Amino acid sequence: MKGDGVMPGQNVPEVQGYLRKFMLKVPEPIYRCSGIKIFGKRIKSVLFSTDVSIIRNTNADAVIAVYPFTPQPVITQALMIAADVPVFVGVGGGLTQGTRVLNLGLHAEFQGALGVVVNAPTSNEVIRELCGEVDIPVVVTVVGDDDDIAARLESGAQILNISAAAKTPEVVAAIRRAFPEVPIIATGGPTDESIIKTIEAGANAITWTPPSNGEIFADIMEAYRRHEPHPDF
Repeated sequence: MKGDGVMPGQNVPEVQGYLRKFMLKVPEPIYRCSGIKIFGKRIKSVLFSTDVSIIRNTNADAVIAVYPFTPQPVITQALMIAADVPVFVGVGGGLTQGTRVLNLGLHAEFQGALGVVVNAPTSNEVIRELCGEVDIPVVVTVVGDDDDIAARLESGAQILNISAAAKTPEVVAAIRRAFPEVPIIATGGPTDESIIKTIEAGANAITWTPPSNGEIFADIMEAYRRHEPHPDF
């Protein structure tokens, strides 16, 4: 079987509308990864965005909604209403700490989140308490090769989210050697080659950062100025 679960030679029927066929599609190499099954749903591609217009117009399997401000339930609510795919919700761990992380995690579960994401500075004690509060996966972000992964897993982390910039494949490979069964989501980088390298290192799912609204509009407006039709992506 192919990496996307399709038998060789088997056709995959596709149904589209005229207007919604214009969307952002995740890079094809992402389909080579194994995916992670969560509550029976297999997740391979994870969109990194909090822009509801982009979230509604991509073919990613899930969304990871983390942002540089303190998490707010109203933002989670807006994302959950807009998304038509499962959402991993950021609940802090950097600026936001302690009991507030636990409260945000529980609230995110009640709003329908598939999982909660904590940032790298989160203490193992908070991770342990959070895992005791929620009945959805706790995803712990890993930013370098000096993180104590064993301690994270012993504290209850169920999924690792590797975000180590250019070193991501190297960090993924090291974790995969030490922990063969742990579910790993990892940033794929900007090219097909970097995505493939990350998957070959052992990532089960890939996060993809889409172009911004401004970048998309720039291409569209440039086409309009040349009196060309709406471009495809």
